[in-house]
Amino acid sequence: MSTLSLNGRPEAARRPLRFFVFALAVLLGIGSLSARLFYLQILNASRYTTQAQANRTLLNALPAARGLIYDRDKQALVANVPTYSVKITPADLPLPRRPDVVATLAGLLGLDPADINTAIDSSSGSRFDPVRIASDVPKSTANFIAESRLDLPGVQIDVEARRQYVDGPLLSQVLGYTGPISATQLQALRDKGYLGDDLIGKTGLESVYETALRGTYGQQVVERNAAGQQTKVLETITEPGAGSSLVLTISRREQQMAEEALKWGMQTAGLKRGVIIVMNPQTGEILAMVSLPTYDNNAFARGISNSAYQALLGNPDKPLLNHAVNAHYPPGSTYKLVTGIGGLADGRITPTSQLLTQPFLSIGETKFYEWNKQGWGACDILCGFAHSSDTYFFQVAGMLGIDRLGYWASQLGFGQPTGIDLPGEVSGIVPTNQWKLDTLGQAIFPGETYQAGIGQGYDVVTPIQMINAYSALANGGTLYKPQLVRDIVGPDGSVLQAFQPEVLRKLEVSDKVLKTMREAARNVVLVRHTYNLVDLPIVVAGKSGTAEFGLKDAEGRLPFHSWFVAFVPKDPQKTASDPTGMKAVDRTDSDLAVLAFAYDSRTKGNVATEIVKYYLQMHYGIQEDFRITDLLQRGNFYQSN
Repeated sequence: MSTLSLNGRPEAARRPLRFFVFALAVLLGIGSLSARLFYLQILNASRYTTQAQANRTLLNALPAARGLIYDRDKQALVANVPTYSVKITPADLPLPRRPDVVATLAGLLGLDPADINTAIDSSSGSRFDPVRIASDVPKSTANFIAESRLDLPGVQIDVEARRQYVDGPLLSQVLGYTGPISATQLQALRDKGYLGDDLIGKTGLESVYETALRGTYGQQVVERNAAGQQTKVLETITEPGAGSSLVLTISRREQQMAEEALKWGMQTAGLKRGVIIVMNPQTGEILAMVSLPTYDNNAFARGISNSAYQALLGNPDKPLLNHAVNAHYPPGSTYKLVTGIGGLADGRITPTSQLLTQPFLSIGETKFYEWNKQGWGACDILCGFAHSSDTYFFQVAGMLGIDRLGYWASQLGFGQPTGIDLPGEVSGIVPTNQWKLDTLGQAIFPGETYQAGIGQGYDVVTPIQMINAYSALANGGTLYKPQLVRDIVGPDGSVLQAFQPEVLRKLEVSDKVLKTMREAARNVVLVRHTYNLVDLPIVVAGKSGTAEFGLKDAEGRLPFHSWFVAFVPKDPQKTASDPTGMKAVDRTDSDLAVLAFAYDSRTKGNVATEIVKYYLQMHYGIQEDFRITDLLQRGNFYQSN
C-alpha cells in the first residue's frame, strides 16, 4: 500500500525518476572529466610534457674568461684567480624567511644586514636574476653555506674568476678595476648579452677595452629540483669564448722607477699630489704614468666595503682621480713654449730679436712683474726662455694677441682632449676673445693676454697635454695621440689589432722655428736655471714652470704648483765634439720625454725638476746622485719659474 504525497501522487512513483536524474548527472560529470582528461593527457600531452620539462630545467649562461693584461715586455699585470661568491635569487627567497636568511648570511660573511638588503632591493635585474651579495668568500665559508642550502632558500654559491692586479696600486690609475654592473649599465647593455650579476670594467683600461676583454657567454641546460635548486648539468649548448688580452705600451720597470722618483719627491717636500709621465715622442707610446695619491684596485676586485669606498671618495687629495688625465691646472712657464712658437711662426720676433726685460711692465696703473723683480736686460728668445722671463713673454703675447695665442695653443693640442685611451679625459681651457664672451660675457683685457702668455690667468692644461706638446717639439712637429695599448691579442695568441702611431696633426710651423725652440729648451739647462741638471752625463732639454693659484697667505704670497718637462736625444751621452749639447737637441730623434707635476709645492726650488732628475738617473743607470734635497724645503719660496 503506497502513501500519498502532499500533491496527491503516490510516493513510490517518484523514486525511479529521482534515480534517473541522479544517474544522468553522474554520467554527465564522469563524461566531462573523462573528456577533459583525454584532452589534457592525449591531445595536449606533448605540450604539457614540454612545459613540465621546462619547469624542471633551466637555461644557464656560462661566463667567459676575461682577457688578461700584460706590460710591453709581456709581464703579467692582471690575472684571473678562482674565487667564491654568494648570490641570492629574490624569487626563491620566501618573504617571511628573508630576515632570518639575511641575518644568518650577515653573521657568516661579516656583513651588515642592511647592506645585504640594499643589494637585494637595488638589484638591476629581475627577481629571477641572482644578486651578488659577497665576493672573494673563503672556501670554508662557501662550503658551509652550500651545505646549509635547505636552511638558506634562494642562496647559491658560485665559483667565479676574480681579477688580481699583480702590482696593486702601482698601476691602479691606468688599469682601473671591474665591479658589479649598475642598473643604468645593464639597461644599456642587456641587448649585448649582459646579465644582472655581471662584472664589468668600471674605470681605466678595464672600462675602455671592456668589449675586447669581456669575451662571449656560453649556454648550458641544468636540472633543478622542486625547491628550485640546481642539481646537475644536462647539456652544454655553446661553450664560452674567452676574451682578448691587452699588451700595453707601459713598461713595468719604467713605471716602478717613475713611481719611486715621484714618491721620493713628494715625501721629501711634504706634497699631497703629484704626477709623472714618461712618453716616447716618436710614437706617442706612454712608457709610465703615475698619479699620486692612488688606491689599490684589488680592494674593488674583492668587493670594497661601503665605508672604505666612502673614505676614498672623501679624501681631499682625490686618490680615485688620475691627475695626469682627469684634472687640469695652470701651466705656468711651461706654457711659454706656446708663446715662443707663436711669436716666431707669426714673424713677431726672430731668433735674434731682442726685447728689454724689466722689473715690471705697466698697463695703466696695473704693474705686471718679472718673477725675480729685476729682469735680465736685452734678451733674445734663447735668453728669454732660458731665464723664463715673464716680461719678455708679456711682450710677445701682446704682439700676438689673445686669439693668435689661442690658435698656437690649439696647434700644440691644448684646449682639447688628446684622445688617450683612458676614460674621463678633460679638455683644459685656452682663453680667446670668443671663449671669454661665451663664458663671462666680455672680451679679453690686455692684461689677461699678458697673463695667458706666461700660462697664468684662465689657462689650464692637463699633464698629458703638456708632455704631448713638448714631444711634438722634440720629434720635429708631429703631435701624436698618446696610447697605452700596444696590441690586442686573441685567446689563441694571434694579434687582432697591432699598435699603429696615430697622428693628430702636423704642426703648421717651420723646422727653423722648432729648431730654435729646442735650442731654447736646452739653454734652460745650460744657464743652470735648473741648477745642476746640466752636470748630468747626458744631454737634457726642457722647461720648468711655477704656476700660482688659490688665495694669498698672511704675507701676501700665493701658493704654487711646480712643473718640469724634459726630452732627451736618442743618443744622449755628451761628446767632446758637442760640449753644449746643442747639436744633439737639433736632431729630432728623441725617444724619451718626461714630465713631473707637483701640486701645491711651495718649495725653495722646483721639486718637479728634482723628480725628473731622479728618474733620469735611474733610467740611464747614472751612479752619481745629483739630487739637491735642500731645494725641496717648503716655505712658499717663489724663486724660480
